[in-house]
Amino acid sequence: MTDRESTDDQLDGVAGYMQRAKQQALKNVEQVSEGVAADTLSEGKLFEIAQSIGDKRLEELTVQDTTCGYCAVGCRFDLYSDGEEILAARPTAEEDAPVNGISTCVKGKFGYDFVNSDDRLTSPLVRDENGEFREATWNEAYSRVVEGLEAVREDHGADALSLIASSKATNEENYLMGKFARQVLGTNSVDNCNRLCHSSTVAGLAQSYGYGAASISTGDLEIADCILLTGSNTTEAHPVLATRIKQNVREGADLLVFDPREVQIAEYATQYSQINPGYDAVWINGLIRHIINNDLYDEEFVSQRVTGYEPETAPDHDAADDREERVDKRETGFEAVRESVQEFTPEVVEEVTGVPHEEIVSAAETIVAADACVFGWTLGLTEHSHGTENVLAMANLAAITGNLGKPGAGVSPFRGQNNVQGGGGDMGPLPDNFPGYQDIADDELRAKFEDAWDCEISPEYGYYTTQMFLAADRGDIRGMYIIGENAALSEPGVNHAERVLADLDFLVVQDLFVNETAQYADVVLPACSFVEKTGTFTNTDRTVQMVKQVMEPKGDSRPDWEILQDLANRMDWNWDYESTAEVMEEVNSVTPIYGGMTHERIEAEGGLQWPCWDDDHPGTKRLYEDEFNTDNGKANLQAVGYSEPAETPTEEYPLSLTTGRVLYQYHTGTMTHREAGIMQYTPSDFVEIHPETAAEFDIEDGDRVSVESRRGEIVVPAQVTDRIGTETVFIPIHFAESAVNRLTDEEHLDPIAATPEYKMTAVRISPVDGPAESIDAADLEAAGDD
Repeated sequence: MTDRESTDDQLDGVAGYMQRAKQQALKNVEQVSEGVAADTLSEGKLFEIAQSIGDKRLEELTVQDTTCGYCAVGCRFDLYSDGEEILAARPTAEEDAPVNGISTCVKGKFGYDFVNSDDRLTSPLVRDENGEFREATWNEAYSRVVEGLEAVREDHGADALSLIASSKATNEENYLMGKFARQVLGTNSVDNCNRLCHSSTVAGLAQSYGYGAASISTGDLEIADCILLTGSNTTEAHPVLATRIKQNVREGADLLVFDPREVQIAEYATQYSQINPGYDAVWINGLIRHIINNDLYDEEFVSQRVTGYEPETAPDHDAADDREERVDKRETGFEAVRESVQEFTPEVVEEVTGVPHEEIVSAAETIVAADACVFGWTLGLTEHSHGTENVLAMANLAAITGNLGKPGAGVSPFRGQNNVQGGGGDMGPLPDNFPGYQDIADDELRAKFEDAWDCEISPEYGYYTTQMFLAADRGDIRGMYIIGENAALSEPGVNHAERVLADLDFLVVQDLFVNETAQYADVVLPACSFVEKTGTFTNTDRTVQMVKQVMEPKGDSRPDWEILQDLANRMDWNWDYESTAEVMEEVNSVTPIYGGMTHERIEAEGGLQWPCWDDDHPGTKRLYEDEFNTDNGKANLQAVGYSEPAETPTEEYPLSLTTGRVLYQYHTGTMTHREAGIMQYTPSDFVEIHPETAAEFDIEDGDRVSVESRRGEIVVPAQVTDRIGTETVFIPIHFAESAVNRLTDEEHLDPIAATPEYKMTAVRISPVDGPAESIDAADLEAAGDD
């Protein structure tokens, strides 16, 4: 074999497939025409024949455009499959990829080995008489699930059951998960991973503006004059969005980054300010105070589109008949915000957050000097016991500067999971909302769904996700149905979550693998990945896009919607959907913001942004251009005072732990840990420690370090770096063997959104005896507080 042939044989995917086909074609031509072709055909003609045969072989592949199943940017591309595996991801037609064009990140381009992983679930599993898993038929597995759920309901009532839905699944499947919980099980305790990340975003933006979602389209990031990012390492958590932002910065836009860590996107910033974790509302209110006190706010926008505004030339109302009403308005209006921010003096802001006054002034004046500014954030702003207040403060900042409802301006929470916007929120697998954020406590709305689903629905809210585990600890929840969520790693206080899962009367898990959560299950049902089914995802800017089946389901696995329908019918409900397209038709009949959405139209138009009210509505590129989605059409600003983390450093636990993601991993690693190439870059956990802090504790780069909180301890190698502050340490979230959530707090939740405080935990560190582990800083690029 020649060196060239050896190299070609090593090519993977479509390139390798085509090269091997061409080689075989040449061999075939040579064999058939031996003794003739060499004398009568030119080398060019031989290659032309080989090319034709190679093209024929390519026709044997399935090539399907679809939407990425990793983060929520909503990248679209073509996937190539030979029916057994995904061979490659390549750009689709640019008009069919409105968000990413021809760009994809490393996970979307290469991360498909999990589909054919040796430990992929392909048959149902049930516990045998010895408590061990064995394979079962679907009939047996369904019978065990129905018996287990009905036994809990009969003995303890429907409220003793809960369902955790999946932001990995399609919109249609999440709609059915919410319907299954309320109609089939009879419980409102249904929730999803949105509770653990952006539920405070949804709550805060809904209170202020009416919709709990991004107001912009992704293209606004390319035309903004200024972008403020906080709590987001965009280059690693959302690389395609980061590419757009960086290009805009190169063309002259200002970039302001506030983060506890000097994350990679900060390298491109006009200004980077390092903040102490847990005090975001303080520095945001410091910006607002400077803007208001120096009359830099957008008076025209505030006077016309914000509640509670009283210009200085207005008459004195102290003795007026409407004084009581006016005072009430001030609680939620512009004047209330003006008053509430006065305590955030330059001295207070610097002492609490670590941000010098000159940086507050510089950032504030950069924002107001811009014609259009986008305010972007991820979980560094939201995963706090006061995350909703942080979002309310950011909403105030955007409104007083007039940066809403116009090109290049608005609020943009970057969502982390592929369908957390649509499946996790819009479709209503929530304890307090039906699809489209329709309140279950509203009698008229509840009656609409009772009629549509032919069942009675309680007006009482169910448990939020982490509350389910606390309720189970009290014995109030006895059975759980967990779909596509690895709660044994993702819940705060993993030690507590593990005890709860072990003690449940009945647990059914529906997933691709026997993950850490499934190890506690009574029944495990094998589901399909996103390349094995058809439906829709909704991305971070509210764009609903098609997800298309590229391969047949592996083994005997089934799509989530088919499993739910089979179970519903075994529990005496007559579900008869023939496709997810039919499910979407039901969605648009009961969900006004999706009223004009059908598979046919989404496919034809290359995606639609909600709200899309009817078949003739074009979708909404940018929210709030004319009015806000509030009773009076104006932004209802909320006064936000001082708040601090539920847990702060002490002499015993002197450091602040914050957590986040890295480029080459994804969530709890269920997909990326099965990618050999990706695992070469970030194969294990680590803790970032500032050089001064490391010296204080006698820790060197690569040393094994104990990180301990009031709830648990893990041991990880040290990465000594000055990208983190001296009083803060950072650990990624992706590794079961050193699960950082053994350290986090499951008890102190945001009082409005019930989000746990992942981003601030008091810890102590110490070196551990044992060999040091080599950490290549080039491989471990700055991971994000996301």
